[in-house]
Amino acid sequence: MKESIAYKKAFELAVMVVKFCIRLKEDKREYDIARQLLRCGTSIGANLAEANGAISNADFSAKVSISYKETLESKYWLKLLNEVNMIDNTEFEELYNRTDEVAKILFSILKTTRIRNNEQ
Repeated sequence: MKESIAYKKAFELAVMVVKFCIRLKEDKREYDIARQLLRCGTSIGANLAEANGAISNADFSAKVSISYKETLESKYWLKLLNEVNMIDNTEFEELYNRTDEVAKILFSILKTTRIRNNEQ
């Protein structure tokens, strides 16, 4: 199975999120937000993996939509961590920008998929 650019970038983001959340728990003793970010940050790629096995265009679109929504949630938790000074600015920028990049890719896929679905 060929991996899409969206999937590859989502997987790379998930790796970064996991490593960051481990440090957040160890260094800052922050468990609740770390758990929330870990859940949504890794869910992006997991839902894209499910989209690859979609049984219909609607199923594919639904899974990509979930992935997109998870990027929005991830960005929320990152902003919150930044606002309360639990993430340094460099790491925040890196994680936030990568999450935003994946979000833009997914939004583009959703627009294209929905246009195609409406043409059928």
